[in-house]
Amino acid sequence: MRQILFAGAIGLFLTLIGTPLLIKLLARKGYGQFIRDDGPRTHGSKKGTPTMGGISFILATLIAYALAKVITGEKPTISGLLVLFLMAGMGVVGFLDDYIKIVKQRSLGLRAKAKMAGQLIVGIAFAVLSLQFADQRDLTPASTKLSFITDFGWSIGPVLFVIWALFMILAMSNGVNLTDGLDGLATGASVMVFGAYTFIGLWQFQESCASAAQLTNPAACFEVRDPLDLAVVASALMGACFGFLWWNTSPAKIFMGDTGSLALGGALAGLAICSRTELLLALLGGLFVLITMSVVIQVGSFKMTGKRVFRMAPLQHHFELKGWSEVLVVVRFWIIQGMCVIVGLGLFYAGWAAAK
Repeated sequence: MRQILFAGAIGLFLTLIGTPLLIKLLARKGYGQFIRDDGPRTHGSKKGTPTMGGISFILATLIAYALAKVITGEKPTISGLLVLFLMAGMGVVGFLDDYIKIVKQRSLGLRAKAKMAGQLIVGIAFAVLSLQFADQRDLTPASTKLSFITDFGWSIGPVLFVIWALFMILAMSNGVNLTDGLDGLATGASVMVFGAYTFIGLWQFQESCASAAQLTNPAACFEVRDPLDLAVVASALMGACFGFLWWNTSPAKIFMGDTGSLALGGALAGLAICSRTELLLALLGGLFVLITMSVVIQVGSFKMTGKRVFRMAPLQHHFELKGWSEVLVVVRFWIIQGMCVIVGLGLFYAGWAAAK
């Protein structure tokens, strides 16, 4: 429990004091946001705002996790380290994308094939490694079974698991990336999901099958390799994103860029895979799914009928063009995300209670 508190508090403190320093550094180097001409006209004022702010909460999360371990004397676990690896690796891909956008003034950043290659390399490495490192109970960080509240059904095998893990990583990374279109929107939504995973990890630890002899109902226990450490990682991410939100909220002093959005998406997918809540993530991260689907619907409709369903995709820009202010869109979308988290946690608890 102390690890969780220390990780969250340190992550929050580091981004609160570190982000302004990063803002000054990026502004001095002229690393400002490149605004595409086909976006909402009101976004023109955002041009030049420092970007690549994801560096702030990525470093804060890594440091917070490490310091929480040093302070409490606890050892890192392979599950926690793998999620941090996935977050940092996806962040590096996003950093390269942001850097090319800024330095070469190419609005699309990395070429599509190069960006996809980077994501695939990191994702495959995570997926393969997550099936290694069995503990004394023969549990690996990930399972080859699909999961909702816990694992269910038959094993899909290592090859299909890697493909499934890649789908989750790419879907969540691009989902957060699409959501990061308004000041504070993706950051605030991520804080809520990481908060949910802090609770899930702590609950799974308290009801772990490793201590089944002490449980009132061993049938309702969780077979997760390192649930407490996953809660520590989620808490560090929650605190770091919360502190970053102070500077990222409207009017934003800094944007997370692809550096941050790809890292956050990777972290969410990693937490879901290692906590055996893969399908539950679609509900806990409901806003990211909703916004991603708006793009899929828009593109599909235009290709098939030549007509657009929304005034502009992703969905948040549709409401901007309808006359909603940026702050109004963000707050209402946060409310939607909050409801998704509440329903998701409710189902998680209900699934555990039903097994008793």
